[in-house]
Amino acid sequence: MSDLVLRFRSLLGETNVLVGADAADAARNNWNRLGAPLAVLRPASTAEVSQILHICDAARQAVIPWGGKTGLVEGANADGAFALSLERMNRVESVDPAGGTMTVEAGCILQNVAEAAEAEGLLFPLDLGARGSATIGGNISTNAGGNRVIRYGMTREMVLGLEAVLADGTIISSLNRLLKNNAGYDLKQLFIGTEGTLGVVTRAVLRLRPKPGSHAVALAAVDRFELLPRLLRHVERGLAGQLSAFEVMWDDFYQLVTTPPAKGRAPLTYGHPHYVLIEQLGGDEAADMVQFERVLGDVIEQGIICDAVIAKSDAERHAIWALRDDVVQCLRNGPVFTFDVSLPIMEMENYLDAVRGTLRARWTSDFSLMIFGHLGDCNLHLIIGVGDATARHDVEAIVYGSLTGRAGSVSAEHGIGLEKRAWLPLTRSAEEIALMRRLKRALDPNNILNPGKIFEL
Repeated sequence: MSDLVLRFRSLLGETNVLVGADAADAARNNWNRLGAPLAVLRPASTAEVSQILHICDAARQAVIPWGGKTGLVEGANADGAFALSLERMNRVESVDPAGGTMTVEAGCILQNVAEAAEAEGLLFPLDLGARGSATIGGNISTNAGGNRVIRYGMTREMVLGLEAVLADGTIISSLNRLLKNNAGYDLKQLFIGTEGTLGVVTRAVLRLRPKPGSHAVALAAVDRFELLPRLLRHVERGLAGQLSAFEVMWDDFYQLVTTPPAKGRAPLTYGHPHYVLIEQLGGDEAADMVQFERVLGDVIEQGIICDAVIAKSDAERHAIWALRDDVVQCLRNGPVFTFDVSLPIMEMENYLDAVRGTLRARWTSDFSLMIFGHLGDCNLHLIIGVGDATARHDVEAIVYGSLTGRAGSVSAEHGIGLEKRAWLPLTRSAEEIALMRRLKRALDPNNILNPGKIFEL
């Protein structure tokens, strides 16, 4: 191992190969277990990534790609392996306003991408709570979703081309900038959502959209779950394609993020089972606000919502969104376990009743269940505390087992990593998993890239 470290120091420079206490410091993380890496390697170019992987493949040495280290399923756990951090590869290389594209390095922070697009009068639509630390490479490797999937789709829909390095060091440069390109296999799909197990993404061409000319946000209170899908479809029709977010907070979560020590304050009174954040992105500020107010007025008249508040300024919009993003408040119920599932909207109420009932039967009243999520794209987040840090498997069995027969998925947007590996067969068939293994063996025959994540070989 010391020989490899010496080779990497010669390649990258001594300060870019972290070992011992420095490697341990780099692996400290509040939300995700990153293990104890043998060393943290910090390349500055695709060529350096290529050389690192070529050396590790020859030595049969495991390599774990690191982005912003904001994942929640131990997909970046580098225990006993080399961690490959792309933090130095963080540039926005170019923006093409006419073509609506941006070329970036994989270590570029999501928020920096968004700001670079905005500076050109454009929009990169991906948005999530960890925007200030998550990297584009990590977003691509997990096919991140976030807050605006209902309008713009998952990360997969925002990537036109990419550059990736295979396990043996081969560089695959497919930096396509075209919306239409059916010339053979779309190879970038091999690296989107595969969690760094088939290759390491180093650069990407992103699709940009026009910057919206209007931005409306409201928070609405809904008293029965069955009214939520009615509300969703009504605002989709009424806003004529401009609905960009439909986020639901259950009452316990809403109270948690609006009471001290949380900084947020409640725009609507407590006592309603559901609070819905509705966002519209349009092109005409005056006309769009009239439309937005009319749509909300209609659903109030129909009894679909019982109260609502519309943000009148940027500060008020940010304050409403800050409630939805303040997930860290759930640590007040610690130790907690985080879950990310998807299932059809009409299955959600019975599913949540089953989860809550089973938790109560096991832990009586001594548990917390915080629920929020992207209801418009069938995605729920559950954060559960039962007062016992060793109870993870038992809680997982309840959360994932309750999906059986409901056409759901154990992972909506966070990936599988190590944490959900045992539960993958609840969502994927034996034939599907067998095909995944065939792809892995073909592209990484020595199993050095993020080994053990998603499935075992």
